[in-house]
Amino acid sequence: MARKDDAPNMVERFAEFKELKNIDKTTMISVLEESFRNVLAKMFGTDENLDIIMNPDKGDVQIFQNLEVVPDGEVTDPNMQISLSDARADHDPDVEIGEEHTKEIIFADFGRRAILNLRQTLQSKILDLQKEAIYAKFKELEGELVSGEVYQTWSRETLLLDDDKNELLLPKSESIPGDFFRKGETIRAVIANVDNKNNNPKITVSRSNENFLRRLFELEVPEIHDGLINIRAVARIPGERAKIAVESYDDRIDPVGACVGVKGSRIHGIVRELRNENIDVINYTSNPSLFIQRALSPAKVSSIRIDPEEKKAEVFLRPEEVSLAIGKGGLNIKLASKLTGYEIDVYRETEEKYDDDIYLDEFKDEIDSWVIDSLKNIGCVTAKDVLNAPRQMLIDKADLEEDTVDNVLAVLRAEFEDEPETSSEPEADDTETEPEQTSND
Repeated sequence: MARKDDAPNMVERFAEFKELKNIDKTTMISVLEESFRNVLAKMFGTDENLDIIMNPDKGDVQIFQNLEVVPDGEVTDPNMQISLSDARADHDPDVEIGEEHTKEIIFADFGRRAILNLRQTLQSKILDLQKEAIYAKFKELEGELVSGEVYQTWSRETLLLDDDKNELLLPKSESIPGDFFRKGETIRAVIANVDNKNNNPKITVSRSNENFLRRLFELEVPEIHDGLINIRAVARIPGERAKIAVESYDDRIDPVGACVGVKGSRIHGIVRELRNENIDVINYTSNPSLFIQRALSPAKVSSIRIDPEEKKAEVFLRPEEVSLAIGKGGLNIKLASKLTGYEIDVYRETEEKYDDDIYLDEFKDEIDSWVIDSLKNIGCVTAKDVLNAPRQMLIDKADLEEDTVDNVLAVLRAEFEDEPETSSEPEADDTETEPEQTSND
């Protein structure tokens, strides 16, 4: 029988291994057995004829060597064979030549050096196993929010420790401009990248990543967390400004209002976390023309021409709206371009066009709001935009009935009845425009 008092010395106290995080019991037993086999294989030249039985609940291990019984004096490999007389003397009196004899091995009998070798092998394998478990755990969490305590800060990066003392690296390039951390402070970030080069997991986190803004909204806005509101697009210039497009799956919920909160209660916490980064929340729409107009807020777009295939948009604005569309340092147009996926070119329209023109919104008493919205969605913002557009285009692109279009044209023509009648058929466009600035400048 195995000497039970020797087992704790060989297994290095099973209880300790049970406490290891990220390593399940089955895997731990497998590692223990593999460690024994590696050490025994070096001692016996092979482990093919060895049976190792692990019993972690009792803190015990048994090792058996299966040997072929050969006639006395004909043993050529003592690690694979045993003489008949030795086999019968080892508690197997009925064994015969050619049969198999199982001999129990007491590992402790091999001395302190063998036990030390086992410990070193086991520790090395456990360390590798822990690294693999950490890598697998965090790889699945890429893009998710994580909290960490500031342990040390250098010029190029900050080291964080999570609740399990795992190391998280926050590079300076992934921080928000203005970020300043003190040792012991708890900060939030998203897991940006996890690699395992040379079996050495490296977990990189980010506060400038667009996913960081997404996760903060999920945390602060219950409707997003519950799936009632969806974040369709995010564009950020960290520390400066951000735009986020949201839509609601429930007509009763205003997605913008829900994200902002009463008196800005929800969005204020996010703005503070982002070092006072300004955040524009807009309603998402699948209509690219309208989406671009909303993305350029607070500027009011007069008209727009888009090329869906080239992903380009030409936006025309009144002179006083141009600077709003571009924004300070070009931030607004850059973010609008990133948010919509369109390359946006901004043009200033001449004043003459608006001297005697009227915005469609002024006709809400005579034309239904939904009709006005349909016309604005195709870039017709003023009365003369509509009057100068081909009738058939208004029907097709705005998806309006012929009678509806004719009624709109009649209302608008009546407004300009003292002027020469404007044709609803295609005409040469003599509106002078001048390039202002593109998103690439």
